Amino acid sequence: MSVDWSRLAARIHAHQNFVLTSHIRPDCDALGSELGMAGILLQLGKKVRIINGHPTPPNLAFLDPAQTIEVVGDHVAASDVTGDALIVLDTSAWAQLGPMADVMRRFQGAKLVIDHHVGEDDLGAEFFKDTGAEATGHLVTKFADAVGVKITRSMATALFAAIATDTGWFRFASTNSETYRVAARLLDAGAVPADIYGDLYERDTLGRVRLRGRILSRVQSEHNCQLVHTYVLKEDFDQTGALPSDTEDAINLTLAIASTKLAFIMIEQLKGGFKVSFRSRCSVDCNQLARLFGGGGHKAAAGAFIEGELDEVKDKVLTAASDALLASRMM
Repeated sequence: MSVDWSRLAARIHAHQNFVLTSHIRPDCDALGSELGMAGILLQLGKKVRIINGHPTPPNLAFLDPAQTIEVVGDHVAASDVTGDALIVLDTSAWAQLGPMADVMRRFQGAKLVIDHHVGEDDLGAEFFKDTGAEATGHLVTKFADAVGVKITRSMATALFAAIATDTGWFRFASTNSETYRVAARLLDAGAVPADIYGDLYERDTLGRVRLRGRILSRVQSEHNCQLVHTYVLKEDFDQTGALPSDTEDAINLTLAIASTKLAFIMIEQLKGGFKVSFRSRCSVDCNQLARLFGGGGHKAAAGAFIEGELDEVKDKVLTAASDALLASRMM
Protein backbone atom coordinates (compact mmCIF):
# COMPACT_ATOMS: atom_id res chain seq x y z
CA MET A 1 0.00 0.00 0.00
CA SER A 2 1.64 3.24 -1.14
CA VAL A 3 0.68 6.77 -0.14
CA ASP A 4 -0.58 9.27 -2.71
CA TRP A 5 1.85 12.05 -1.84
CA SER A 6 0.34 14.46 -4.36
CA ARG A 7 -3.07 14.07 -2.73
CA LEU A 8 -1.59 14.65 0.72
CA ALA A 9 0.31 17.69 -0.55
CA ALA A 10 -2.91 19.12 -2.00
CA ARG A 11 -4.70 18.63 1.31
CA ILE A 12 -1.84 20.34 3.13
CA HIS A 13 -1.66 23.27 0.72
CA ALA A 14 -5.41 23.88 1.14
CA HIS A 15 -5.04 24.83 4.82
CA GLN A 16 -3.02 27.23 6.94
CA ASN A 17 -3.40 26.42 10.66
CA PHE A 18 -2.56 22.85 11.70
CA VAL A 19 -2.80 20.79 14.87
CA LEU A 20 -0.71 17.61 15.07
CA THR A 21 -1.34 14.81 17.55
CA SER A 22 -0.49 11.17 18.14
CA HIS A 23 -1.20 8.32 20.52
CA ILE A 24 -1.10 8.29 24.31
CA ARG A 25 2.14 7.17 25.95
CA PRO A 26 4.00 8.68 22.99
CA ASP A 27 7.08 6.83 21.79
CA CYS A 28 9.84 7.88 19.40
CA ASP A 29 7.82 7.15 16.29
CA ALA A 30 4.93 9.26 17.56
CA LEU A 31 7.08 12.17 18.69
CA GLY A 32 9.58 11.96 15.84
CA SER A 33 6.82 11.89 13.25
CA GLU A 34 5.09 14.88 14.83
CA LEU A 35 8.27 16.92 15.02
CA GLY A 36 9.26 15.97 11.50
CA MET A 37 5.81 16.87 10.15
CA ALA A 38 5.84 20.15 12.07
CA GLY A 39 9.16 21.01 10.41
CA ILE A 40 7.66 20.34 6.99
CA LEU A 41 4.61 22.50 7.67
CA LEU A 42 6.67 25.39 9.01
CA GLN A 43 8.84 25.38 5.90
CA LEU A 44 5.67 25.44 3.80
CA GLY A 45 4.66 28.63 5.59
CA LYS A 46 2.01 27.03 7.77
CA LYS A 47 1.21 27.58 11.43
CA VAL A 48 1.40 24.44 13.53
CA ARG A 49 0.91 23.20 17.09
CA ILE A 50 1.69 19.74 18.43
CA ILE A 51 -0.81 18.76 21.12
CA ASN A 52 -0.80 15.30 22.70
CA GLY A 53 -2.98 13.52 25.21
CA HIS A 54 -0.02 12.49 27.38
CA PRO A 55 3.21 14.38 28.15
CA THR A 56 6.52 13.55 26.50
CA PRO A 57 8.37 10.92 28.58
CA PRO A 58 11.45 12.46 30.27
CA ASN A 59 13.81 10.03 28.54
CA LEU A 60 12.55 11.26 25.14
CA ALA A 61 12.65 14.98 25.96
CA PHE A 62 15.88 15.31 23.96
CA LEU A 63 13.78 15.07 20.79
CA ASP A 64 12.02 18.33 21.66
CA PRO A 65 14.64 20.52 23.34
CA ALA A 66 12.58 23.68 22.74
CA GLN A 67 9.62 22.02 24.52
CA THR A 68 7.21 22.87 21.72
CA ILE A 69 4.91 19.91 22.33
CA GLU A 70 1.82 20.78 24.36
CA VAL A 71 -0.45 18.53 26.42
CA VAL A 72 -4.22 18.87 26.37
CA GLY A 73 -5.59 19.54 29.83
CA ASP A 74 -2.19 20.84 30.91
CA HIS A 75 -0.89 23.49 28.54
CA VAL A 76 -4.14 23.92 26.63
CA ALA A 77 -7.83 23.28 27.32
CA ALA A 78 -9.58 20.84 25.00
CA SER A 79 -12.10 23.51 24.05
CA ASP A 80 -9.28 25.80 22.87
CA VAL A 81 -7.85 23.34 20.33
CA THR A 82 -8.85 24.81 16.99
CA GLY A 83 -7.41 25.05 13.50
CA ASP A 84 -8.02 24.45 9.82
CA ALA A 85 -6.78 20.87 9.90
CA LEU A 86 -5.89 18.20 12.45
CA ILE A 87 -3.34 15.54 11.52
CA VAL A 88 -3.10 12.33 13.54
CA LEU A 89 0.24 10.52 13.22
CA ASP A 90 1.19 6.94 14.12
CA THR A 91 -2.25 5.69 15.17
CA SER A 92 -5.62 4.96 13.61
CA ALA A 93 -7.51 4.04 16.78
CA TRP A 94 -9.86 6.06 18.98
CA ALA A 95 -8.63 4.36 22.14
CA GLN A 96 -5.04 5.37 21.39
CA LEU A 97 -5.92 9.05 21.19
CA GLY A 98 -6.87 9.29 24.87
CA PRO A 99 -7.95 12.84 25.79
CA MET A 100 -7.39 13.95 22.21
CA ALA A 101 -10.22 11.69 21.02
CA ASP A 102 -12.86 14.14 22.26
CA VAL A 103 -10.91 16.98 20.68
CA MET A 104 -10.95 15.17 17.35
CA ARG A 105 -14.68 14.43 17.55
CA ARG A 106 -15.44 18.13 18.06
CA PHE A 107 -12.86 19.44 15.62
CA GLN A 108 -14.53 21.43 12.85
CA GLY A 109 -11.67 21.47 10.34
CA ALA A 110 -10.22 18.83 8.02
CA LYS A 111 -8.97 15.61 9.60
CA LEU A 112 -6.08 13.57 8.20
CA VAL A 113 -4.30 10.43 9.41
CA ILE A 114 -0.72 9.44 8.51
CA ASP A 115 0.03 5.96 9.84
CA HIS A 116 1.59 2.56 9.23
CA HIS A 117 -0.50 0.35 11.53
CA VAL A 118 -2.75 -2.34 10.09
CA GLY A 119 -5.95 -1.85 12.06
CA GLU A 120 -8.02 1.32 11.94
CA ASP A 121 -11.20 2.85 13.34
CA ASP A 122 -13.58 5.20 11.59
CA LEU A 123 -12.00 8.44 12.75
CA GLY A 124 -13.97 10.55 10.32
CA ALA A 125 -10.69 11.40 8.61
CA GLU A 126 -8.91 10.87 5.31
CA PHE A 127 -6.26 8.20 5.69
CA PHE A 128 -2.76 8.26 4.23
CA LYS A 129 -1.40 4.86 5.22
CA ASP A 130 1.26 2.40 4.21
CA THR A 131 1.06 -0.70 6.38
CA GLY A 132 4.22 -1.99 4.76
CA ALA A 133 6.25 0.88 6.17
CA GLU A 134 8.27 0.01 9.28
CA ALA A 135 7.60 3.38 10.93
CA THR A 136 5.47 6.47 10.46
CA GLY A 137 8.73 8.41 10.58
CA HIS A 138 9.62 6.76 7.26
CA LEU A 139 6.41 8.12 5.71
CA VAL A 140 7.05 11.63 7.00
CA THR A 141 10.58 11.53 5.58
CA LYS A 142 9.24 10.47 2.20
CA PHE A 143 6.64 13.24 2.29
CA ALA A 144 9.31 15.84 3.01
CA ASP A 145 11.17 14.75 -0.11
CA ALA A 146 7.92 14.58 -2.11
CA VAL A 147 7.17 18.26 -1.42
CA GLY A 148 10.78 19.39 -1.76
CA VAL A 149 11.26 20.46 1.85
CA LYS A 150 14.74 20.52 3.36
CA ILE A 151 15.15 18.11 6.25
CA THR A 152 16.94 20.04 8.98
CA ARG A 153 19.26 18.44 11.51
CA SER A 154 16.61 18.56 14.26
CA MET A 155 14.04 16.97 11.94
CA ALA A 156 16.57 14.31 10.89
CA THR A 157 17.31 13.47 14.52
CA ALA A 158 13.64 13.05 15.37
CA LEU A 159 12.83 11.02 12.26
CA PHE A 160 15.90 8.79 12.58
CA ALA A 161 14.95 8.05 16.20
CA ALA A 162 11.43 7.20 15.03
CA ILE A 163 12.64 4.67 12.48
CA ALA A 164 15.48 3.24 14.57
CA THR A 165 13.27 2.49 17.57
CA ASP A 166 10.33 1.07 15.62
CA THR A 167 12.73 -1.35 13.94
CA GLY A 168 14.45 -2.32 17.18
CA TRP A 169 17.51 -0.43 15.98
CA PHE A 170 17.21 -2.07 12.54
CA ARG A 171 17.03 -5.65 13.75
CA PHE A 172 13.28 -6.41 13.36
CA ALA A 173 11.94 -8.24 10.32
CA SER A 174 10.23 -5.03 9.17
CA THR A 175 13.67 -3.65 8.28
CA ASN A 176 14.46 -3.78 4.56
CA SER A 177 16.76 -2.14 2.05
CA GLU A 178 14.48 0.89 1.79
CA THR A 179 14.78 1.35 5.56
CA TYR A 180 18.52 1.81 5.20
CA ARG A 181 18.11 4.14 2.23
CA VAL A 182 15.79 6.38 4.26
CA ALA A 183 18.13 6.17 7.27
CA ALA A 184 21.04 7.19 5.04
CA ARG A 185 18.98 10.12 3.81
CA LEU A 186 18.56 11.26 7.42
CA LEU A 187 22.26 10.83 8.17
CA ASP A 188 23.01 13.05 5.23
CA ALA A 189 20.63 15.61 6.73
CA GLY A 190 22.50 15.64 10.04
CA ALA A 191 21.28 12.76 12.21
CA VAL A 192 24.07 11.31 14.37
CA PRO A 193 23.20 7.69 15.29
CA ALA A 194 25.77 7.45 18.11
CA ASP A 195 24.31 10.51 19.84
CA ILE A 196 20.72 9.34 19.35
CA TYR A 197 21.54 5.87 20.65
CA GLY A 198 23.27 7.39 23.68
CA ASP A 199 20.28 9.59 24.48
CA LEU A 200 17.90 6.66 24.11
CA TYR A 201 19.75 3.82 25.80
CA GLU A 202 22.64 5.18 27.83
CA ARG A 203 20.85 7.69 30.05
CA ASP A 204 18.89 5.29 32.26
CA THR A 205 17.83 6.37 35.72
CA LEU A 206 18.41 4.10 38.69
CA GLY A 207 14.64 3.68 38.93
CA ARG A 208 14.39 2.48 35.33
CA VAL A 209 17.13 -0.10 35.90
CA ARG A 210 15.49 -1.33 39.12
CA LEU A 211 12.10 -1.63 37.41
CA ARG A 212 13.57 -3.69 34.61
CA GLY A 213 15.11 -5.96 37.23
CA ARG A 214 11.64 -6.59 38.63
CA ILE A 215 10.21 -7.24 35.18
CA LEU A 216 12.87 -9.85 34.47
CA SER A 217 12.51 -11.46 37.91
CA ARG A 218 8.81 -12.10 37.19
CA VAL A 219 9.29 -13.75 33.82
CA GLN A 220 7.32 -16.99 33.48
CA SER A 221 7.30 -19.44 30.60
CA GLU A 222 4.83 -21.84 29.03
CA HIS A 223 5.02 -24.46 26.26
CA ASN A 224 8.69 -25.31 26.72
CA CYS A 225 9.62 -21.64 27.09
CA GLN A 226 8.13 -20.73 23.71
CA LEU A 227 5.59 -18.43 25.37
CA VAL A 228 7.03 -15.95 27.87
CA HIS A 229 5.18 -13.38 29.97
CA THR A 230 5.72 -10.92 32.82
CA TYR A 231 4.00 -7.98 34.47
CA VAL A 232 4.31 -4.58 36.18
CA LEU A 233 2.14 -3.34 39.05
CA LYS A 234 1.27 0.24 39.96
CA GLU A 235 3.18 0.09 43.20
CA ASP A 236 6.35 -0.89 41.36
CA PHE A 237 6.80 2.69 40.20
CA ASP A 238 6.85 4.15 43.71
CA GLN A 239 8.94 1.31 45.09
CA THR A 240 11.63 1.51 42.41
CA GLY A 241 11.48 5.24 41.66
CA ALA A 242 10.66 4.51 38.02
CA LEU A 243 8.14 6.26 35.77
CA PRO A 244 5.35 4.62 33.76
CA SER A 245 7.22 5.62 30.61
CA ASP A 246 10.13 3.44 31.76
CA THR A 247 8.13 0.39 30.67
CA GLU A 248 8.52 1.40 27.02
CA ASP A 249 10.05 -1.53 25.09
CA ALA A 250 10.42 -3.60 28.28
CA ILE A 251 8.68 -6.47 26.52
CA ASN A 252 11.70 -6.75 24.22
CA LEU A 253 13.79 -7.91 27.18
CA THR A 254 11.97 -11.26 27.05
CA LEU A 255 13.05 -11.78 23.45
CA ALA A 256 16.60 -12.35 24.71
CA ILE A 257 15.45 -15.85 25.71
CA ALA A 258 16.52 -18.02 22.79
CA SER A 259 13.43 -20.24 22.67
CA THR A 260 10.87 -17.43 22.85
CA LYS A 261 8.33 -17.48 20.03
CA LEU A 262 5.62 -15.32 21.59
CA ALA A 263 5.76 -12.92 24.53
CA PHE A 264 3.51 -10.50 26.37
CA ILE A 265 3.80 -8.05 29.25
CA MET A 266 0.94 -6.75 31.39
CA ILE A 267 1.44 -3.23 32.74
CA GLU A 268 -1.03 -2.02 35.35
CA GLN A 269 -2.22 1.52 34.62
CA LEU A 270 -2.42 4.19 37.31
CA LYS A 271 -6.22 4.45 36.87
CA GLY A 272 -6.71 0.68 36.78
CA GLY A 273 -6.69 -2.02 34.15
CA PHE A 274 -3.70 -3.29 32.22
CA LYS A 275 -1.93 -2.30 29.03
CA VAL A 276 -0.85 -5.54 27.37
CA SER A 277 1.92 -5.62 24.77
CA PHE A 278 2.53 -8.61 22.49
CA ARG A 279 5.62 -9.62 20.50
CA SER A 280 5.86 -12.50 18.04
CA ARG A 281 8.82 -14.35 16.56
CA CYS A 282 6.67 -16.88 14.74
CA SER A 283 3.56 -16.99 12.54
CA VAL A 284 1.30 -15.77 15.36
CA ASP A 285 -0.26 -12.45 14.30
CA CYS A 286 -0.02 -10.04 17.25
CA ASN A 287 -2.45 -7.66 15.57
CA GLN A 288 -5.14 -10.35 15.48
CA LEU A 289 -4.31 -11.39 19.03
CA ALA A 290 -4.61 -7.80 20.29
CA ARG A 291 -7.86 -7.28 18.39
CA LEU A 292 -9.45 -9.98 20.55
CA PHE A 293 -9.19 -7.41 23.34
CA GLY A 294 -10.07 -4.30 21.34
CA GLY A 295 -6.47 -3.40 20.49
CA GLY A 296 -4.29 -3.72 17.43
CA GLY A 297 -0.95 -2.95 15.83
CA HIS A 298 1.33 -5.02 13.62
CA LYS A 299 1.82 -8.72 12.99
CA ALA A 300 5.01 -8.83 15.05
CA ALA A 301 4.06 -6.23 17.68
CA ALA A 302 0.71 -5.04 18.98
CA GLY A 303 -1.08 -4.00 22.16
CA ALA A 304 -4.40 -3.66 23.93
CA PHE A 305 -5.96 -2.32 27.12
CA ILE A 306 -7.87 -4.77 29.31
CA GLU A 307 -9.94 -3.95 32.38
CA GLY A 308 -9.60 -6.20 35.42
CA GLU A 309 -7.25 -7.39 38.14
CA LEU A 310 -3.92 -9.06 37.44
CA ASP A 311 -5.01 -12.70 37.76
CA GLU A 312 -8.15 -12.11 35.70
CA VAL A 313 -6.28 -10.34 32.90
CA LYS A 314 -3.46 -12.88 32.99
CA ASP A 315 -5.89 -15.80 32.58
CA LYS A 316 -7.59 -14.17 29.59
CA VAL A 317 -4.39 -13.22 27.81
CA LEU A 318 -2.56 -16.44 28.60
CA THR A 319 -5.44 -18.51 27.23
CA ALA A 320 -5.63 -16.48 24.03
CA ALA A 321 -1.84 -16.44 23.55
CA SER A 322 -1.55 -20.20 24.19
CA ASP A 323 -4.35 -20.93 21.73
CA ALA A 324 -2.69 -18.75 19.10
CA LEU A 325 0.70 -20.38 19.62
CA LEU A 326 -0.71 -23.91 19.44
CA ALA A 327 -2.70 -23.04 16.33
CA SER A 328 0.44 -21.71 14.67
CA ARG A 329 2.13 -25.08 15.13
CA MET A 330 -0.59 -26.74 13.08
CA MET A 331 -0.18 -24.42 10.11
